[in-house]
This record gives sequence, structure tokens and C-alpha cells, in this order.
Amino acid sequence: MKRETTEIRQEQIKKALLELIAEQGLHNVSTRNLAQKIGLSEGAIFRHFQTKWDIVKGIMDDVDEVLITKLRDIVISPIRAEQKMLDYLCTNIKYLKENLGVTILLFSEATHLGDKELKDKLSQILSEQKQFIIKIVRQGINEGVWDSNINPEDFATIYIGITITFNIEYVLNKSKLNTDNFCKRMYFIILKSLKK
Repeated sequence: MKRETTEIRQEQIKKALLELIAEQGLHNVSTRNLAQKIGLSEGAIFRHFQTKWDIVKGIMDDVDEVLITKLRDIVISPIRAEQKMLDYLCTNIKYLKENLGVTILLFSEATHLGDKELKDKLSQILSEQKQFIIKIVRQGINEGVWDSNINPEDFATIYIGITITFNIEYVLNKSKLNTDNFCKRMYFIILKSLKK
């Protein structure tokens, strides 16, 4: 097997872990089957990550660095709120489809294993996403296109539910879930709930 850089190997390991979680569930993931999936020895995995938790924390950092950065860029862009909401939702859904199992992994690890650092990081990511949605909703209200009686904080909670439910359904029922235009279908419902 070709010798890859540490960065490439780390990305391969994190992606393989997410795929295994989506395919077999978190409880069936071991370093042995992770190593088999990417064609490395278990020892090679531990040359790139000292512990399984380091892999999980690496995935959490990726969520923060990749997804949150993209979402933040959308929120601060000069576009109108309606387009911003569409871009935000579609970016979020695309990330979840490309990183199958990420939501299940992060919630399972943070809640069941009680890792404070992981819980704090997850809480920060969730809080940032909610704040982004609140800003978009407030912008739409200020632009006069959305109902001023909508509570942005409550709407942010509903929005988060859409993405979490999508990810869980995508993992559990990928063959049955209608992902065609999922983003646009949800966006239509979102707009209906926000309009004056």
C-alpha cells in the first residue's frame, strides 16, 4: 500500500470510522475492523491517533472547522435572508450526507461516555448553529419578509430537529428515505412557517 502523509491517513481513518458507524452501529466498531476497512494494521492507526477518543475528537474538530466555518460564511454574507436560509440548509444537509454517521457518533460519544471535553465541544457546535439560525430569522424579520411574531430561538430549535432527524433517518433508512430535493422540500416548509 502506498505510504500516505499523516494528514491523508488521519482523514482516511476518520472517514472510515464514520462509515463503519453508519453501516454497523457504534457498538460494533473496533480498531480491528477500522484497520481492515482502510487496509492498515491496528498499530498503524495508533501511529496517527493515540486513542479512539483522539479519532472522535478529530472528527469533532472537523465539524467545527469545516461545517461551522461554511455555515458562518453564509450567515455573514450580504445576501437576503430567504436565500441565506436555503444556502444554510442545503450546506448543512450536504455535509451530513457526505459525513454519514457524524451526528450519531458525536451524540453517542458525548452523552453515553460522559467525556466533558466532547460534551463541551458538542454544546458549542450546537449553540453556534442555533445562533446562526437566530441571526438569519432576525434578518428576515428585519427585512419585512418573515412574521415578527416568530420566536427566533424556538425556530432555531425546530431547524436543528430537521437536520438531526435527516441524519438519523439517512443512517437508518437510507434506501427508503427520499433525499431527492430534500433541502428544497424542507426549505418550502420553513418558508411557509416564517412568512407573514
